[in-house]
Amino acid sequence: MAKILKRVILYARPYLKYFVLTIIFAAAGVSLSLAVPVFIGEGVDCCTGKGEVVFSDLLRIITALASAVGASTLFQWLMSLYTNKLAFLTIRDLRADIFNKLQRVPLRYIDGHTKGELTSRVINDIEIISDGLLQGFAQLFSGVITIIGTLIFMMTINYRIAIVVVILTPLSFVAASRITKASHDSYMKQSKLRGDMVGLAEELAGNQKIVKAFVYDKRAEERFDEVNNAYGQIGAKATFFSSMTNPTTRFVNGLIYAAVGMLGALGVIGGSSFTGAMTVGKLSSFLAYSNQYTKPFNEISGVIAELQNAVASAQRVFTLLDEEEIPDDSDKEILESCDGSIKLSNVFFSYDPKVKLIQNFSLDVSPGQRIAIVGPTGCGKSTVINLLLRFYDIDSGKIEVSGKDISEITRNSLRSNFGMVLQETWIFTGTVAENIAYGVPDATREQIIQAAKAVYAHGFIKRLPKGYDTVINENSGLSQGQKQLICIARIMLMDPPMLILDEATSSIDLRTEQRIQKAFVKLMKGRTSFIIAHRLSTIKNSDVILVMKHGDIIEQGSHEQLMQKGGFYSELYNSQFAS
Repeated sequence: MAKILKRVILYARPYLKYFVLTIIFAAAGVSLSLAVPVFIGEGVDCCTGKGEVVFSDLLRIITALASAVGASTLFQWLMSLYTNKLAFLTIRDLRADIFNKLQRVPLRYIDGHTKGELTSRVINDIEIISDGLLQGFAQLFSGVITIIGTLIFMMTINYRIAIVVVILTPLSFVAASRITKASHDSYMKQSKLRGDMVGLAEELAGNQKIVKAFVYDKRAEERFDEVNNAYGQIGAKATFFSSMTNPTTRFVNGLIYAAVGMLGALGVIGGSSFTGAMTVGKLSSFLAYSNQYTKPFNEISGVIAELQNAVASAQRVFTLLDEEEIPDDSDKEILESCDGSIKLSNVFFSYDPKVKLIQNFSLDVSPGQRIAIVGPTGCGKSTVINLLLRFYDIDSGKIEVSGKDISEITRNSLRSNFGMVLQETWIFTGTVAENIAYGVPDATREQIIQAAKAVYAHGFIKRLPKGYDTVINENSGLSQGQKQLICIARIMLMDPPMLILDEATSSIDLRTEQRIQKAFVKLMKGRTSFIIAHRLSTIKNSDVILVMKHGDIIEQGSHEQLMQKGGFYSELYNSQFAS
């Protein structure tokens, strides 16, 4: 826990001035609140008997009491103000860092975690850190000052009774520490299950069409109920233990208050040599201090419960922040000019070391060639693309682009020479023009329109309410084909030297596909192109067709050559047109 707290404090360090102001105002507010029992005691002593009320002194005491309460309230408000500033600014930096971290971790990490879990860490866990660690700190600090201050005041009034209070106080700590230890593990499990539940909810809610189509509603509810019930059970356990802390300490504090009252009463009536003589006013002050002294223990016990939850969340956040990043390659060579030649030599790669995928893969692509990659699902077609773009690094072997080893050039310069259209479309919230210009943000409106016309997207875009200025997103009512056309227009606008088309026309009707194939012919002219397609009729005109199976190239050649060979490719092609 100490390491986690230290790291949170490091994030708060730039806002040290707010931390200092919080301490000053907390100390001032608590100090003034500690003066209140003194005035109350003096006021009581001014009117302890019939006809013995000293109104002049009482008026002065009431004025001082009101001033102390008003000033204490003001300082408490200022303390809360600067505590919130400290918390919000710290959390802002922490959330920015974790989001930036997600841009730098390898894709292997992103692929290995659900979107909901990662979202939960960026939003939910950080909010819990804010509430538990940073804002709870104010209560903790105020509580400590109150305990020390009340103890000093009690010592000045009657040190013997104060010693009794100090002796009984550890009972609260013992009770709180035992319960806190029991709740820590429960909060850790609760934090993990929270991420699982958010991930499942996002998965099921984001794919409702599939859920409905497969009549999965009931099973979806059962899956969610299973995770939700587990979350509820562990949450109830954690809450039970944390809730036990406050009443337990309250019970112990009640015993302390009763002991003080009994001993003080004996001192007032003169029946105890241990406590010595006390006035009614001093006893009133002492009881008030005794109540103030024990109250922070109740608050601190509540803060401890929040701290347990916050530390569990902070541990999840810092676990992500500690993940290995993609090595910085800014000192490597920049691929400024590219002739489109690509060479793979004895490449080995697998996502899981225990499951072999690509074994001793070699390929030599000349500039301007159109290379089609076909084969059954899971044979490694898309993996080749992942390796070319260095989304994943190869286990061994060598990949060269334009005669340069891709491990010796920067990733950004490598990827900027590729234009890629995936099977999955991605539309972000913004105008149509902004979506098309995603890779070329300084493109003119004329360039954007020309790119849209080239892929036959201009017609449907003009029919939108505001044309190219229509704000769209994933749920804006565009068909899958229309979204894909916008994604293809992005690549048209980029005009890169090399292309990757991974099932790029799979979501488009046959007539539109024919038009886009014509546009692709223009785009691919003079450019090295990789085409992954299950619909083999779309790759008949490729210069070279690579047939993959189990990570190996088993056949290679033009469409005519492979058909004459009568091998695996011929079987695949004929199976698509079998009656």
